[in-house]
Amino acid sequence: MFFGEYQYKVDEKGRVPLPPKFRRQMKDGVILAPGMGEKCIAVYPVAEWKRLSESLAAKAVSPANLRRLNRAVFGTAFGASFDGQGRITLPSTHREYAGIGDTAIVVGVNAWVELWSEDDWKAEKASADQQKAKIIESLGE
Repeated sequence: MFFGEYQYKVDEKGRVPLPPKFRRQMKDGVILAPGMGEKCIAVYPVAEWKRLSESLAAKAVSPANLRRLNRAVFGTAFGASFDGQGRITLPSTHREYAGIGDTAIVVGVNAWVELWSEDDWKAEKASADQQKAKIIESLGE
């Protein structure tokens, strides 16, 4: 389980560290993908990525839609591993998509981690804070 919010500098080569407690759960490497609907970078442990893959394959969708979904999800994903200083290299396409410059906000979101630009994270956090009570209430329905 990943939780918490951390701010890290992105170096000139596009590398960013992740918190040591996160790295321990990602020792087999990670998969980087654009956020699903949000302008962030999703960082999945390999085991979680496999679960996501199996879940998508089991959904009842038409073959054409499944191919399209696979292209959108898997065609934009990259594998990464940690260097000796606990950093991963973020692909430039992902950094551009998420608007991440020289600082990344690292957010644990249960089964995976998200990387955000400072401004986008502030906006998302404010929106989520406003809606969380309503969402929690709707879970009981």
